[in-house]
Amino acid sequence: MSTPIEDYAAVGDTETAALISRKGSVDWLCLPRFDSASCFTALLGTREHGRWLIGTVDEATTTRSYRDDTFILETEHRTATGLVRVTDVMPLSDGRADLIRVVEGLEGEVEMEHEWIVRTNYGLIRPWVAHSAGHERDEDVITAIAGNDMLVLRGSRLPHADHGHHYDRWTVRAGEHYNFSTTWFASYKPIPPPLDIRARITATHERSQAWAARCTYEGPYREAVVRSLLTLRLLTDTRRGGIVAAATTSLPEDFGGVRNWDYRYCWLRDASLALESLLKSGYVGATKLWRDWLVRAIAGDPADMQIMYAVDGGRELPERELDHLPGYADSRPVRVGNGAVDQRQTDVLGEVMIALEDARAQGLAESPQSWAIQRAMVDELARHWQERDHGLWEMRGPKQHFTHSRVMVWAAFDRAIRGVEIHGYEGDVELWRDLRDRVRADILDRGWNEARQTFTQHYETDEVDASLLQIPMVGFLPPQDPRVLGTIAAIEHDLMRDGFLLRYRTESGVDGLTGDEHPFLACSWWLVSAYALTGQLDKGHGLMRRLVALLNDVGLIAEEYDVAGGRQVGNFPQAFSHLTLIGAAYALRDAEDPTHPSHPVEDH
Repeated sequence: MSTPIEDYAAVGDTETAALISRKGSVDWLCLPRFDSASCFTALLGTREHGRWLIGTVDEATTTRSYRDDTFILETEHRTATGLVRVTDVMPLSDGRADLIRVVEGLEGEVEMEHEWIVRTNYGLIRPWVAHSAGHERDEDVITAIAGNDMLVLRGSRLPHADHGHHYDRWTVRAGEHYNFSTTWFASYKPIPPPLDIRARITATHERSQAWAARCTYEGPYREAVVRSLLTLRLLTDTRRGGIVAAATTSLPEDFGGVRNWDYRYCWLRDASLALESLLKSGYVGATKLWRDWLVRAIAGDPADMQIMYAVDGGRELPERELDHLPGYADSRPVRVGNGAVDQRQTDVLGEVMIALEDARAQGLAESPQSWAIQRAMVDELARHWQERDHGLWEMRGPKQHFTHSRVMVWAAFDRAIRGVEIHGYEGDVELWRDLRDRVRADILDRGWNEARQTFTQHYETDEVDASLLQIPMVGFLPPQDPRVLGTIAAIEHDLMRDGFLLRYRTESGVDGLTGDEHPFLACSWWLVSAYALTGQLDKGHGLMRRLVALLNDVGLIAEEYDVAGGRQVGNFPQAFSHLTLIGAAYALRDAEDPTHPSHPVEDH
């Protein structure tokens, strides 16, 4: 049986991340990047597809937490005979790819087991594994090599070969201390030297603590906000600047179904929304890092702009199926790559322009190239804004005139105009003003359903969509406008399931897929923000408390929630969920104290 998604914790070095179960099994790790092939893939299969287990032999009561405001994971296992702590960490941004695991005996004695099974290329390739002299500072290491990938296992004691696995079983007594590390490197390079483990853990702790301390939010949800900000940082490649949507692929939206997607890429939309949340908390430096990534990624003909890119800005993300993997909870196919890369999603530029305008408002000056690219993209939008698209949710059915997409077209022109009128940059502002007015009239005429008193998902339906909650958030209409209030009421009526919101009703058939899905957590946090904007603070806080209670024991959340099953659903940890949590917390705070300042800080 698959380990519940909420039973995983994440550790990462801001270039990739590992998922570790409560029992101490590293079941997912892609090296050296988020979008590299995995070498531990038990998450989507079995132990035979690769894992790294350090856990107790006997049944244990397990508690775990992150050390302060970091992603240093500390797990304590208490058995009938003693207490042991395992500390897991990937040192931050030091140019290496290491996962460190430290075992400490705290009380009595505990029998432990250690299993290291490396399978590269998403669990498909069994590498050549051997003992080696390692680096000149090593006594003995275990290496696993397959093609360009080479991993080296170091440890206070090393496991022995056991029918294609490496396994060890030993007793840890109070006061004893064991260090282990797995390091990835390109196989044509020499084995890198061992780490100074204590120093790297200390440096990672200090750096993460200093970053988190800059958060400007103060309020009842600060713990969840800070952990969510740290999660956005975890999902940001701080070397290249890309922000991935999640650390995983193919964790299903419908258990046993086909709604399994690869989220280890950089969606312009998701990254822009993440930046809005970081900017609310005062992190301006993250915006410059991503903006510079954006300029590199989309450089060229504006007509060729994609909705998503690889972590390094690469454009080729062909979707394929991994038939050798049974999938999480038998959910097939397992996909890598994402076919939505070729979709037209007209809303994307609106989110990009909102984030960059927010950054300008906090003092981040445009470079000549960054503004020139924005202007070119807006001019390209001016030529094609009336075309149908696939929408925010990447519908795989026919293109439509999605209302949310048109609202974000309006926002793109609106923020471009602000760039000229407020910040003094050059652009065809007269054309942009005319188009902004035309788009607004189009939405009010074709996206509004008078009979139902609500905006609709697209122009040819009376269905609603949770994305319509963004209408007041982006300034298209004021929050107290009757059309906004009517839309919120229709969304509550049509999309609320067991106290949380669906994205849309899948039975309408608009997405072109079989199966169903569970409430989408980001939409519920959007509803919290909508409640705050419209003065419904009791409802906002009530829903916010229920949502925060869904976070797992270390403060992480996936994409959706199965209320009946009481479990998280979808890729994990999910940037979209965490960024909307942050936005909702700020919306509630600002509704209660609109004079509360958010001061920008320099972050590194």
